[in-house]
Amino acid sequence: MNPDERLDALLASVLGQIRGSDPRLNELVSSLVRHLHAFVRETRPTETEWLTGIDFLVRTGQTCTEHRNEVILLSDMLGLTSAVDDVNHAGPAGATPSSVEGPFHSPAPPRENGAWISNGPERERGQVMVVHGRVTDTGGHPLAGATVDIWQADDAGFYDSQDPAQEPGNLRGLFTTGADGAYWFRSIVPSSYPVPTDGPVGELLRGLGRHPMRPAHIHYRVEAPGHRPVTTHVFVAGDAYLGSDAAFAVKEELIVTPVVDEDPGHAAAFGVDGPFADFAFDVRLVAQ
Repeated sequence: MNPDERLDALLASVLGQIRGSDPRLNELVSSLVRHLHAFVRETRPTETEWLTGIDFLVRTGQTCTEHRNEVILLSDMLGLTSAVDDVNHAGPAGATPSSVEGPFHSPAPPRENGAWISNGPERERGQVMVVHGRVTDTGGHPLAGATVDIWQADDAGFYDSQDPAQEPGNLRGLFTTGADGAYWFRSIVPSSYPVPTDGPVGELLRGLGRHPMRPAHIHYRVEAPGHRPVTTHVFVAGDAYLGSDAAFAVKEELIVTPVVDEDPGHAAAFGVDGPFADFAFDVRLVAQ
């Protein structure tokens, strides 16, 4: 029996022993086994290379903490999270596109509409931003009582879980829409930032000659009774990394251009000082 015949027999033997009671589990594992065996057949890794790969996966798991998920980061950096998102949340037309959650979500403190979510040192450094919009169905009808979960990095590119100068819950907020479906809050304009590169995923990016940068964005998770929830990003137009997001998460419909508003009356109405960035984003949910 030649090597290729042995590989064929080995694959058939492994697949023949997948006969659990859950058909979907059988399907998923069978497909994974076929693809992994095809990878070995195509690339012919040495034993050292294979063990190096296993060590990489072990270290990826060991790097995970309460505030950091290196496995999600790896999935993001390989475009797999975006691929899974795309096959699960296609259409319909008019709905707000979904995007990846990323590794930095955590429960946000409930806040009243209009509240500041920026209460750390970035408040003194960053450009003031007023974010507002409505949550509606795809027909434009307002959805009262929808929850809008927000999280973002600061003007230096750090989330609260990465920055000891920020209190837990900073730059996060959980808002509830009123009868008109509206939400709004005050913050600072986020910055583009590098994903963590001090772990195995950073090693991989360097080895592949890839940059670790994500374009500036705000994360959203929006839910309303009777509608399909959506987790998405909203990206700041003009960012240098929109065309090369390390997480492959940018979608054209999710890019927003903040408008600098210099009207003192508008600033007073929103309770901010001086010119501010007006950031408008409506969310359209699909009825279930």
